[in-house]
Amino acid sequence: MIKDKQLKWNINDGISAFRKNGNAVLLDVRREEEFSAGYIAGAINVPLQEIEDVEEVVFGKNTLIYVYCRSGVRSAQAVTALRYMGYTNVIDLGGILDYYGEIVR
Repeated sequence: MIKDKQLKWNINDGISAFRKNGNAVLLDVRREEEFSAGYIAGAINVPLQEIEDVEEVVFGKNTLIYVYCRSGVRSAQAVTALRYMGYTNVIDLGGILDYYGEIVR
C-alpha cells in the first residue's frame, strides 16, 4: 500500500515498474482527443472529468494504479480523486511530456 499521499515518480521509472507488474493499471487521464493523438502502450483512458468512471475498468480498490496526463497537473488531481474514491495504491507519474519511450499513435 502507498502510504505517502504525495508520492510522485519519474514517468520513465514508473512505466518500467508498470511493465514489470502484470496486475497494475496504467491510467491516462487526458481528454479523449489527446489520448487518440498518442499514448503510452498499455494505457487505459479515463479523462479526469470522468474519473468516477474508473470503477468500470479498475475493480479492486487495492489495484496498483499508475496515473499520468500531459504535464502532471491533472494526474495529481486524479490521484487525489482516486484516493477519495477508496483506491489505496495510486502513484502519480506526472506528464507524458517527460516520457522518453515510444508513443502509440
